[in-house]
Amino acid sequence: MSAAEYYNSGPAPINTNFPPNQNPPHPSSSPAPSHSTVSPINKPLPNQPTFPPTHGGIGYTDDFYGRHHSTQSIDVDTSYHPPAHSPPGLSHNNSYSSNYDKQQPYNDGIPLHDTRPQNYQNYPPPMPASAAEMGMMGGKKPKRKQAPFMNNTHKRPWFCWIISTIQVSVFIAEIARNAILTGSPIMIKPQVNPMIGPSTNVLINMGARFVPCMKLIEGVTDRADIALNFPCPTATTYDVADNNCTLSQWCGFGGDEIPKDLGGKSSSKEPDQWWRFIVPMFLHAGIIHIGFNMLFQLRIGVDMEREIGPIRFALCYFASGIFGFVLGGNFAPNGVPSTGCSGSLFGIIALMLLDLLWNWTNRQSPMKELLFLLLDICLGFAIGLLPGLDNFSHIGGFLMGFILGIALLHSPVNLRRKIGAGDPPYTPMTPAYMHGANTEGGSSATQGHSASVFIKSPTGFFKGRKPLWWAFWIARAAALTAALIVMIVLINNFYKYEKKCTWCKYLSCLPVSNWCDVGNLTVTTTETTSRKMMARNLAAFM
Repeated sequence: MSAAEYYNSGPAPINTNFPPNQNPPHPSSSPAPSHSTVSPINKPLPNQPTFPPTHGGIGYTDDFYGRHHSTQSIDVDTSYHPPAHSPPGLSHNNSYSSNYDKQQPYNDGIPLHDTRPQNYQNYPPPMPASAAEMGMMGGKKPKRKQAPFMNNTHKRPWFCWIISTIQVSVFIAEIARNAILTGSPIMIKPQVNPMIGPSTNVLINMGARFVPCMKLIEGVTDRADIALNFPCPTATTYDVADNNCTLSQWCGFGGDEIPKDLGGKSSSKEPDQWWRFIVPMFLHAGIIHIGFNMLFQLRIGVDMEREIGPIRFALCYFASGIFGFVLGGNFAPNGVPSTGCSGSLFGIIALMLLDLLWNWTNRQSPMKELLFLLLDICLGFAIGLLPGLDNFSHIGGFLMGFILGIALLHSPVNLRRKIGAGDPPYTPMTPAYMHGANTEGGSSATQGHSASVFIKSPTGFFKGRKPLWWAFWIARAAALTAALIVMIVLINNFYKYEKKCTWCKYLSCLPVSNWCDVGNLTVTTTETTSRKMMARNLAAFM
């Protein structure tokens, strides 16, 4: 049917099946019924606006879907021409577009032959939410780039998980070794371990911090005029037969660091198992001991690691634990073996306290948090006064954690605002990520600091810093220096100077029923008596 016949055949039926988002022709643009034989092909239709030509002299226009209409004649060119402008996300090579347009030549919205597919209502396919995310239709979806690391709170606490797994595994090994040596997985003879764990002698044999295995004790292990017998790891009674071992057998690990006159292999004059300042962090005295520590570590420790990152957390964890054992080695009774990660956890508590003080104005209930923290600290120190517990590890861990917190944590919020640094989240030390760093002096609200930035540009890292920034970094350097000096002084005092503190023992015990005198190793002229005395003193400390 020609266009003339179409217009002269009476009113055209109204077509209501239009593709989505396409409006039907306006009534004013549709011709009125006419019985004239004059063809309206060579002139614009009545009330029909003339569209400007967009394809040379032919005069094509594009609708939203890329179809083309002639404003002059339907018989001039009905072939498909690529559209000048396609909708966003619609490819010229798309099969829907090419095939559909070739089959559907339109003239002023009048269908010549309806060959639309049955599911044309779904044409074109829905556009993606983001063209940048999905790319052009028909193309491959681009790989999504990882967002920059902005907040450590979304990182997994790998350090806490790994260290907890190691500690639980070591405790299982303790139980197994105690079962092999004594015939029972926990100590039940000559007395029950209140922590429900291995015997004291087994803990010493597996690496607990124990002074006789680390240096000579005046009046005890330095006696060359008598032959000393020590408790055996297999001891289950106070009988002489169970306490007839050398110091090397008692301390274990092959005796490579124990002098020959004490049953070891070393040519040195005194024991030197220095690693007993580190290994005890992985040992625990019983199920109750490790249960409380793991509960705290996997609750509070995980949150703190997510907050400050694994590197800062690990530095504080190990430094606090080691310093606690060093402090106890200097001032605790020389017959007290010490185990556990309590010193490390008290260092984490110190970080929590410092972080609360640093961010006081940003907390919803800072006073409530402070009261809970102080209650935990007081309870921990009070429990450390009971017999069998080394409160020096708690105290030392807390002090080291507080000092390192000044050096490792970000500066206080109020200080950051004064120097124009804003409130950024913690950034990892490696790999570096300077999110919005300002090289003119660090006034960006999202500035981060990292070790690699300093390595790449040492002068630029310090360039243009404000006086308050310098003041706080000097305080950080002083805190770190103080921590190193105190650690070195205490280690030298442990091995060389051996200065004693007469009142320090009351930090780890209560003057009740001679609690503060228990744990000091002594030797009498009677061999049997000395063996019994040593065994009883040690058995009191689990």
